[in-house]
Amino acid sequence: MEVGDDWVICYPEYPNISCWSPPSTWAETLFINITLYSISVLTAVLNLLIIISVSVFRQLHTPTNILLLSLAVSDFLVGLLVMPVDALQRTQCWLFGDLFCSLFRFVSYIISSASVINMVLISVDRYVAICDPLHYTTRITVNRVKVCVCLVWFCTVVFNSVHFNLHLSQQQENNDPCYGLCPAVSDNTAADLQLVLHFIVPVSTIVVLYTRIFVVAVSQARAMRSHITTVTKQISVTKTAKKSELKAARTLGVLVVVFLMCFTPTYFVSMGGYDSMSYSTLYFIVYLYNFNSCLNPVIYALFYPWFRKTVKLIVSLQILQPGSCEANIL
Repeated sequence: MEVGDDWVICYPEYPNISCWSPPSTWAETLFINITLYSISVLTAVLNLLIIISVSVFRQLHTPTNILLLSLAVSDFLVGLLVMPVDALQRTQCWLFGDLFCSLFRFVSYIISSASVINMVLISVDRYVAICDPLHYTTRITVNRVKVCVCLVWFCTVVFNSVHFNLHLSQQQENNDPCYGLCPAVSDNTAADLQLVLHFIVPVSTIVVLYTRIFVVAVSQARAMRSHITTVTKQISVTKTAKKSELKAARTLGVLVVVFLMCFTPTYFVSMGGYDSMSYSTLYFIVYLYNFNSCLNPVIYALFYPWFRKTVKLIVSLQILQPGSCEANIL
């Protein structure tokens, strides 16, 4: 990262091994903290509402919603753990030691990896539901989805344990650039592997699946319009079919574009290196990466009518009444 002439040293008593932190006024620090911590709270609350909704109400115990639940858990942890610590690093030096830094990186890698894989599973679920609806109920069952979700979390823990050991070993070898930062330590092989498994493969899979879904959805809408308009109500049905096409286009477009907007900058920058970047640009890209966890509940849940109903039941505490889990919300 670029270091300005007016930056302040993190550990004045150890100038030879201390990192530097950009200066900021009291008002600027307060504004940044309020903004970033508000986003963190919003992310945690929105995803917690999804977790409660899907966990409590029996009508929502479907394969798709189980995947949404897993995604919400990972995004909830982002808002609860990752975002606050990243916000803390934005306004001051790292003061919690090497071990806590390694643990934080380990947890953040697990959460982000699980979130990405959950999005891929949701894409697969929607692909089978739209492109092969006759076999959806036999291929995608609740038990199979639960097994897949458990495997996702188990595999992410195992895979990211390598990064945790690497982080600890490099810290023990005193390869950290200085004291006062919590960098994402990784060698070239691990970085390339993470780039392929955590970005290239998931993004390619999601884009291909959603492109196929979009084509099939539009084709089905056109076929339905062509068939019905030959019978009756040509004008009204045509308008309805066009609205259906536009809705499918908007929904699928939002899913793909928002995901790419939040995730792509981090990996493109990592390929070019962080050293030439300014401090503010780096943390903007990092927080944009995490901000996707705040957008996921909006994209995947707020589009569903049942979410608004469950929120009303939760906020009004009607969820505490006997038999509330059997409420008709669909």
